[in-house]
Amino acid sequence: MKSAIIRPLLVAATLAGSFGLYSLTTKPTVAPDADNAGLKLPAGFGALVVAETGGRARHITVTPQGTIFVKLSRLKDGKGVLMLRDNGSGKATVVSGFGNYGGTGLYSNKEYLYASSDEEVFRYKLNAKGEVTNPAQPEKIVTGLINRGQHETKSITLDKEGNIYVNIGAYANTCQVKDRQKGSLGRPNCPILDSAGGIWQFRADKLNQTYGTGTRYATGLRNVVGLDWNAQANQLYVMQHGRDQLADNFPELYTTKQSAELPAECLYALKKGDNAGWPYMYYDPQQRKKMVCPEYGGDGKKEADAKYLDPAAAYPAHTAPNALLFYTGTMFPEKYRNGAFIAFHGSWNRAPEPQKGYYVVFQPFKDGKPSGDWEVFADNFAGTPEKAAAGRPDHKPCGLAQGLDGSLYVTDDKAGTVYRIVYAKK
Repeated sequence: MKSAIIRPLLVAATLAGSFGLYSLTTKPTVAPDADNAGLKLPAGFGALVVAETGGRARHITVTPQGTIFVKLSRLKDGKGVLMLRDNGSGKATVVSGFGNYGGTGLYSNKEYLYASSDEEVFRYKLNAKGEVTNPAQPEKIVTGLINRGQHETKSITLDKEGNIYVNIGAYANTCQVKDRQKGSLGRPNCPILDSAGGIWQFRADKLNQTYGTGTRYATGLRNVVGLDWNAQANQLYVMQHGRDQLADNFPELYTTKQSAELPAECLYALKKGDNAGWPYMYYDPQQRKKMVCPEYGGDGKKEADAKYLDPAAAYPAHTAPNALLFYTGTMFPEKYRNGAFIAFHGSWNRAPEPQKGYYVVFQPFKDGKPSGDWEVFADNFAGTPEKAAAGRPDHKPCGLAQGLDGSLYVTDDKAGTVYRIVYAKK
């Protein structure tokens, strides 16, 4: 009788150790690197380098079985999706790869891994170990999406009702007659919005869907790379990449400093049919107002139509939010529960002002809505403040995922590093 009791305990302890989870005494078995992987974190947190993929690591997911998958923007050794296996210490090894396409989007649940190219969305069946069973023959969920070489990545997420949401970015800055050209005005009734510049909804269990079988869920979004379903609010949240080049296109209306600080990168809470206003407006974080874009008759003072959706929160301009994750784990302190982590890839077009970003921030939420000021959570991906200001970072955070133990995974699409952040306070 005694051995029958002890054996399950030993098995549980072994499993906890092999997956880098909690031991029977609930203490984390994952040890941070001595230098916290070079990151600056709040007190009590630590970080480690999980793996070096050698590719441009975009979005990341951890399956309910504990398997780690990473999407690469470009093929590495002919593969666009990597599978990593935890070696028991919190570190991981790339054990296989599949998918003959690059891209960004990645999502998993217990039964399927979903991944996107820049034109299609696929799903792969998972076995009981969280391994893909059909790596060479994925099922095509969505096909024929627009890719014109600008804002072409197709980020994805699912709700709890079996719907998959796909970003289709606008292949333009502000829908000008001549894209990104000085003084060029906006095209009336922007035709791009018919097939891009928004979020499309499809069924996750239906094959070979197209624009004709999908639903344009929300429009007026220039480009969304980070999106996630907020289970507490039962609502889709997205991070928009705001427009560029106000001063370049209309120097008589905007200074270079204004152009560096406008517009905000915005978090939107979406419902079906919402219109966030691109390309007709932008959000000014200083005035806290929606402003008419100069391509459509704005002058930096004229407010936009109230019909356009207000942002749920706003962040510094041009910092490129590339991942959004609602935290539901229990490893981190209570303040983080149901709040949002956002990975900012970093700016390239704030000159002559210093470049910004290259960090992961935390946005507090309460009752399913943003509540309180955001804060920088993980910093120094760039290596030094000087490298960040110059726009020459060592690493650029891109993807976020929650581990089974409640740790936070962060990818880097410059050097290909995968990080893991744990709460290590005793």
